[in-house]
Amino acid sequence: MKFGVVVFPGSNCDEDAYHAVGTVLGQPVECLWHASEDISGCDAIILPGGFAYGDYLRTGAIARFSPMMRAVERFAKSGGLVAGFCNGFQILLEAGMLPGAMLRNRDLRYICRHVYICVENTDSPFTCAARQGQVLKIPIAHGEGNYFCDAETLAELERDGRILFRYTTEDGRLDDAANPNGSLAGIAGICNRERNVMGMMPHPERAVEAGLGSSDGLVIFRSMIESMSNRLAHSTKSGTEVKDSVPA
Repeated sequence: MKFGVVVFPGSNCDEDAYHAVGTVLGQPVECLWHASEDISGCDAIILPGGFAYGDYLRTGAIARFSPMMRAVERFAKSGGLVAGFCNGFQILLEAGMLPGAMLRNRDLRYICRHVYICVENTDSPFTCAARQGQVLKIPIAHGEGNYFCDAETLAELERDGRILFRYTTEDGRLDDAANPNGSLAGIAGICNRERNVMGMMPHPERAVEAGLGSSDGLVIFRSMIESMSNRLAHSTKSGTEVKDSVPA
């Protein structure tokens, strides 16, 4: 199982993601340059935080047109796992791979601190190793993290269990004071209809070691690894069954 971490001009959390996957979790990982379309051999792609292309026009607005994003879209359509953290979430929204948009934080200030998010749904490759209702302490660092969508989209996200994380208090209560950026319905992370593309504003890659103030972010990476392992095991088993059923 191999991870690919996309590097855009202006990415500043690519090395954090690389360290989390490669050093902390001991998984194969490779950096993928934005101008390339080669993601061969990758089982999961991470779009890291930062300021891709300087975040000119809007956050993620230019990055969505990069050659690498064309490859990432094809990868996702084929069922590959794609996770976007912070700026990566913004890019996924601009690319139309996830619904909705990001607005400026409601107080118009850049926020960089730890927050609490509650795991709303464990039926995804990004939360399957977590517990329903588990509260994670993970840092945020953004100026445009105020998630918004229309009423119809929100109803669909709610109905289909596609809201994976919400901002809460430390004990898991929804409270406007615990919503750092004003996100609609306290949304901190969502997934697509097929559940193989996820975006979240908090930075799990910055919460993988106790020395960083929290290791709660590991549950997202472990969920991805568990999901890929199960998929590989199922694929291998199915292949064996098919092979065994073929007459000699």
